[in-house]
Amino acid sequence: MDSDIHILSARWVIPVVPRNTVLEQHSIVIENGNIKDILPTQEASTRYPNANVTDLADQALIPGLVNAHTHAAMSLFRGLADDVPLMTWLNDHIWPAEGKWVNTEFMRDGTELAIAEMLLSGTTCFNDMYFFPNVVARTAQDMGIRAFVSMIVIDFPSVWAGSADEYFTKGLDTHDEVRSLSRVNTAMGPHAPYTVSDGPLERVRTLADELNVQIHMHVHETHQEVADSLAQTQQRPLERLNQLGLLNPRMMAVHMTQLTDEEIQLCAQQGVNIVHCPESNLKLASGHCPVSALLDAGTNVCLGTDSAASNNDLDMLGEMQTASLIAKTTANDATALPAWQALEMATINGAKALNVQHEIGSLEIGKSADITAINLNHISTQPVYDALAQVVYSASRQQVSDVWVQGKQRVKNGELTGADTQKILNNAAQWGERISAANQES
Repeated sequence: MDSDIHILSARWVIPVVPRNTVLEQHSIVIENGNIKDILPTQEASTRYPNANVTDLADQALIPGLVNAHTHAAMSLFRGLADDVPLMTWLNDHIWPAEGKWVNTEFMRDGTELAIAEMLLSGTTCFNDMYFFPNVVARTAQDMGIRAFVSMIVIDFPSVWAGSADEYFTKGLDTHDEVRSLSRVNTAMGPHAPYTVSDGPLERVRTLADELNVQIHMHVHETHQEVADSLAQTQQRPLERLNQLGLLNPRMMAVHMTQLTDEEIQLCAQQGVNIVHCPESNLKLASGHCPVSALLDAGTNVCLGTDSAASNNDLDMLGEMQTASLIAKTTANDATALPAWQALEMATINGAKALNVQHEIGSLEIGKSADITAINLNHISTQPVYDALAQVVYSASRQQVSDVWVQGKQRVKNGELTGADTQKILNNAAQWGERISAANQES
């Protein structure tokens, strides 16, 4: 019956697949959380006369954005340690703060803050690497967003686990728990080559194959990381990972700012997925990922924000624009990473990296109705000659009007529908006061 069908009638539909396509005056028909049809709006009203209709006359509809690398709860550390290089940031600020403050309450409140920010800026799926992934999973499920949570592995003790065996045990317990959640999946999460030794990495590879999950890892983030690896092992990190059998289509290698031409070809040949975090890399002066060369080689490259402690936001629209501009200047080519390709990186490429491209990442019949509406009738985005280019180069997250995940509306007219925004704000403010007061005392 048409009464169970919901139609989104928009000025523009940007499906991502087929690539570089803009459909004008089109509608998306949703039934049971999935996309049933995409057709001209006039035809939609004729074919489905009794359907519920949402009029989005000024909006462009795009697939829900996929944030392929986050540390969500670190939103509570936003602005805690600005303007310092990566290892200083980690060793002198972030790791001590984590040891002092991170617990289940911190994880829940920080993750709620991050998810609220992501939903309001059009992100419908995020891939997280942080402590207490079981808490992140439950929070994501409750707030109606898709999530992948990493079964983290580090050589040294943390607030989450005290030994390699405990990391694996708790990770596998999380994997079992997550199986009952409809919007959450897991990934293996070895932190980085410099924090995980060979034995645990071999176990990561084995478990990833057995559980059929991706591997989410920081790799070649800085020049110093590569230099230290050469000094200690006489190998670059990628060479070591390749010898351990970890360079394959399961690998989601995050950052990848230090790559030789041979390593670019190796990643393409092995099917490695690259997660580019341009704004975090800029802020920490980590370097530039050679995106154009990777794409030209046939590598799948997607986008992540990293944490709000190093970015300092979770804004995937901004990340797309930054990625495109950096790619042009690093390649010395104004045609590098055009708008349509940047949008692919933020949607279908992220879905491919997470191995869920059959379900999300583009607006296609049969896929989940994970959809973001962006209002282009705004001072910043008028006039509109090319709606896709306006989304990437001109639109801001404040123009995200509505968001659907699995056909459920999670943002309506710029407001969260299923969360207490004031409570989230109050909790964040309380954490800020507590952490700030402790810092002033020390």
